[in-house]
Amino acid sequence: MDEISTSTLFIILGVLVFCSAYFSATETGMMSVNPYRLKHLANENHPGAKRVTELLSRRDRLIGFILVGNNLVNIAASAIGTVIGMRLYGDFGIAVATIVLTLIILIFGEVTPKRLAALHPERVVFPSTIVLKPLMRVMYPLVWLINWICNNLLKMLGISTEHHRGHSLSSEELRTVVHEAGALLPQHQNMLVGVLDLENATVEDIMIPRNELIGIDINDEWKDIVRQLANTQHSRILLYRDSIDDALGFLHTRDVMRLVLKEQLTKATLLRSVNDIYFIPEGTPLNTQLVKFQSSKERIGLVVDEYGDIQGLVTLEDILEEVVGEFTTHIAEQNSEDIIAQADGSFLVDGGINLRDLNREMHLNLPTDGPKTLNGLVLEYLEEIPQANVSLKLLGYPLEIVEVQDNMIKTVRILPHLKAGS
Repeated sequence: MDEISTSTLFIILGVLVFCSAYFSATETGMMSVNPYRLKHLANENHPGAKRVTELLSRRDRLIGFILVGNNLVNIAASAIGTVIGMRLYGDFGIAVATIVLTLIILIFGEVTPKRLAALHPERVVFPSTIVLKPLMRVMYPLVWLINWICNNLLKMLGISTEHHRGHSLSSEELRTVVHEAGALLPQHQNMLVGVLDLENATVEDIMIPRNELIGIDINDEWKDIVRQLANTQHSRILLYRDSIDDALGFLHTRDVMRLVLKEQLTKATLLRSVNDIYFIPEGTPLNTQLVKFQSSKERIGLVVDEYGDIQGLVTLEDILEEVVGEFTTHIAEQNSEDIIAQADGSFLVDGGINLRDLNREMHLNLPTDGPKTLNGLVLEYLEEIPQANVSLKLLGYPLEIVEVQDNMIKTVRILPHLKAGS
């Protein structure tokens, strides 16, 4: 290098530091780019995203090339820096060059470009791939040789070198992605999480239990049947004979009105108007039942156990509410029969309320993997049927048994504002 002037060496050193910064920024940018946004942009035919996707499909080659390039320029920069140091300071210049060049490489060739690429990966990697792809073709033989040696060394250590094309996300990991997606509105996040939660709940979690089913006994007096039809608030009515176990089918109020208009409303015409019952096995996950409702074109069904006994009723709307939330306004604000807000900050809650509904409406965290109702949860905890005016603390929530009737807890007072630790 005696023939090359010191000023030229400085220029070459600057170019090498720039190349080091380029390789460092490209490496960090490639690893930091959002894979979901990248895939979206590639599907939209974004040229930069398509180039990055192609390069990332063979990460071993990409990383091998970047490391080879980065080490080559850093070693070359070290050699030239040593020459410059010796020209300026003699033998002492070696120490000076080592210290100064280390600082320069760290600041301008490593830390700064990597931090920039981590903050703005797309701005860095999209244009850098224009240069990166042809460079990889030129240096492919050297990169292939180094990768071949590395792969064989790993095989000797018993480590598999098979390419992993990507790992599918579990529902818990996907739930974390949804929660961390800052661009989503809270209600959209809740809906996406609701979809994921469908696989963790079964029809028993949301069904109307058997003892709360409302229907019409065809063997009742005709005037009682007409009164029930006139006062019903449901679009579909369960018709049975003597007991729920002898269910005959569902009446649609539209068909009843048609019979009324034709003045043909009788017990016989009601029996002919019922639709067949759609039965749902207990334990069916909500996501599975949603698909079954769609494929069978049904909107309502009766849940039965392994013996064929009716356990409750589930509708398509019940499942959809698990995703989008209640179709009505807040239950406590409506002075609901199930949850009634009190002036002292407590709530009077119906003991038969579904725990999932209670958790959602009052933002509680009561367990739902056991009993499905508040009554069942309290009885399981106490292991006996309590008397009225008994107070307890259930999972940190202060409760008071207000009313017990027919061996069931009818009303409970919940004081969430006094929860332990709050």
